[in-house]
Amino acid sequence: MEKFLSLPIEKQNIIIDAALTCFGTNGYKKASISDIAAAAGISKALVFHYFSTKKALYLYLIDLCTRIILNELYEKFDNAVTDFFDRIKLAASIEISVMKKHPAILSFLDSVYFENDDEVKANIKAILANSESESLRSKIAFEGTDISKFKDDIDPNLVMKILNKLVDGYLSKMPTKARIDLDALCEEIDECINLFKKNFYKEKYL
Repeated sequence: MEKFLSLPIEKQNIIIDAALTCFGTNGYKKASISDIAAAAGISKALVFHYFSTKKALYLYLIDLCTRIILNELYEKFDNAVTDFFDRIKLAASIEISVMKKHPAILSFLDSVYFENDDEVKANIKAILANSESESLRSKIAFEGTDISKFKDDIDPNLVMKILNKLVDGYLSKMPTKARIDLDALCEEIDECINLFKKNFYKEKYL
């Protein structure tokens, strides 16, 4: 790993993008180091020189993608926004802006979420269980949020769970080999959030 991190950033990014694309398109089992090496324009031996195993590279990418998104959220999220749904929209727009800068991240993280290969399944479960992103999402949704806008019989925590399931559903239907229209995705998510807001908020807040 140290040898990889000692490379110029440009070379690191070439290898990272190649690996994200291969894993995101083919899944863990079918993605090969040979394909990753070819996509990056380097030898297979060199990939193993930087990462001892395919699994090591895969787990590194999960950590890297998570850190990239978290850093953007920490840097750009506006805590002055107190409306629950506006906060969700803002967080979604920040994450989508990351996908625009690193297009392969979306398909990769999607593939990770639905990966069932025995070699990495337990690792993924452990990473997701301890992920800082989950606590941050909860903080974004509820810390400093005015939940009094919700109708009295609506549980904001349940709404958050539904929204998470909604996003998971979008991801599961995403094409892995076609270029995703992220602007259209953002608009569609906004429309769904607006529908939730209309049905779950007290009328005076609409």
